Amino acid sequence: MAGGNEIVPLINRIASDYPHVVLTQDWHPADHSSFVSQHKGATSFSQIQMPYGAQTLWPDHCVIGSVGAGFHQDLDLPQAELVLRKGFRRAIDSYSAFFENDRKTPTGLGGYLRERGFTHITCVGLAFDFCVRYSAEDARKLGFEVEVIEAATRAIDLDGSAEDTKKSFVAHGIRLS
Repeated sequence: MAGGNEIVPLINRIASDYPHVVLTQDWHPADHSSFVSQHKGATSFSQIQMPYGAQTLWPDHCVIGSVGAGFHQDLDLPQAELVLRKGFRRAIDSYSAFFENDRKTPTGLGGYLRERGFTHITCVGLAFDFCVRYSAEDARKLGFEVEVIEAATRAIDLDGSAEDTKKSFVAHGIRLS
């Protein structure tokens, strides 16, 4: 993602203040249903209907085992306690760290955080208006206090999705700093 690498030093600095860090990692099979390459004649960022609803078609990305699926080489988070891989189910995409895009299938992160006694979540990373947005909103719906540090994110901004995300955060009581 253009400019995505620019946030790595800031994320490293921010995370150094947190004793508990969870990482999420897109981990898609090469034939993932959200990839535009799997839909003849479709264009990147167009939408199709899936059994679970509207799905944006993405350029192939974060393919299991590829360099593109790895964390940025300068990301330095030795205190990370968990890496949650998402998007590995071929037939369903996963923006949120808490639920697949069907909005029903949990990833287990909510239970993990509750069992450990956490009540507040701070979100950073890519992309502000998709993975960060869905994760923050789902965390809030699960009862967590949520903050998103906007400077430590980057948006894709499809048809105003970045501004829509900010409005949604206000509506959901998510702190944007």
